[in-house]
Amino acid sequence: MTLKNTDDRWGAVSQLFHWVIVALILVMAYIGLTMGDLPNGPRKINIYALHKSIGLTILALVVLRVLWRVYAGAPAPVPGTPTWQQRIASVTHFLLYALLFAIPLSGWVLNSSAGYPLQWFKLLNLPAITGRSDGVHEAAEGAHELLFWVLVALVVAHAGAALYHHLFQGDTTLTRMLPGRRKAPTPAPVAAPASSSPTPQDSPDENP
Repeated sequence: MTLKNTDDRWGAVSQLFHWVIVALILVMAYIGLTMGDLPNGPRKINIYALHKSIGLTILALVVLRVLWRVYAGAPAPVPGTPTWQQRIASVTHFLLYALLFAIPLSGWVLNSSAGYPLQWFKLLNLPAITGRSDGVHEAAEGAHELLFWVLVALVVAHAGAALYHHLFQGDTTLTRMLPGRRKAPTPAPVAAPASSSPTPQDSPDENP
């Protein structure tokens, strides 16, 4: 497997970005849906801090992934894919990237407007990107939650389409984003050339 993308397969770097971001999104979804029910205390504060740190990590990884895609390009559409499916896939990818920018940034605004400090895993302090404001905080909170559910819907549709192509279309839409060496195509059998040896009927008559 090559590091860069090829015409028919995502490279190792793109695959690493893809699956690490997927894993972090799953962790973020679980934390985000459960942390509000935690009792007030140090553990809840630490969970919220972890949620913010993972969100900042996703934002940084998405920036790097976009830069890598600009540098390494993207595989060509799977042969035989209808044009309308290619367009839907392009729009879906664009929206996924936009949401992966917008959700962490809305969380950053949410945190800043509440007047809370923001740290990345207690290693780096990040500045506020807006002043303290109850109105901004309320709007950012609503946007953050709405964007998350839109992301969930798009991820489900994206994964479902990949599984559909894999299970029912039998193409490489899914497998070219999976690790491992692609199997080389089996060459078609070559027909054996016809024998040119004379047959008994073609042999000249023998003299008595």
